[in-house]
Amino acid sequence: MNLLAAYGLLAHGLIFGAFFALLPLAQWRARVALAGTTLALIIGIAPMLHGSFGPPSLTLLQLAVLQLAGRSPSPLSWRPALGLLLFSLLFYPMALGWGDFDPYAFGYHPGGLLLASLALASILWWRRLNTWLLILAIDLAGYAGGLFVNLWDALFDPLLVLLALAVVCLQAARRFIASRIR
Repeated sequence: MNLLAAYGLLAHGLIFGAFFALLPLAQWRARVALAGTTLALIIGIAPMLHGSFGPPSLTLLQLAVLQLAGRSPSPLSWRPALGLLLFSLLFYPMALGWGDFDPYAFGYHPGGLLLASLALASILWWRRLNTWLLILAIDLAGYAGGLFVNLWDALFDPLLVLLALAVVCLQAARRFIASRIR
């Protein structure tokens, strides 16, 4: 088993456990999340997720770890989730061949992408979004350490986009319900 496969299995186990940490179980939340992580690894849920989706991005893993640690609210709030969704609506169709431009190829030789991440890091630092700055730094360290061969794979993945879609839909539903109650 190579490093990326081991990372993928363990990361999917932690992500599965993080979903259990979302349940309102008060003092049992941590134990149920740990049990969910363990079950995902033992009964084959983590290998199934790894086989279906591949290794998750470091961003998704870090959000899962923050959830397991009980950090609330999640840094993936409505505005960052909407930004990720809008970006992915452009990125994935072009990466799948719709058009002449393939943005995914830039992840293999990411000179320009690293400059853009430097600009993003400056904005995050200026706005004091330290959690996102740390997430970006760990993503870049994972890429620089050779865990991922494409920088895009370290930054985001389809599961993260689905999570962003869920965050945006939940917020839209809350706003809709709140407008109907008034």
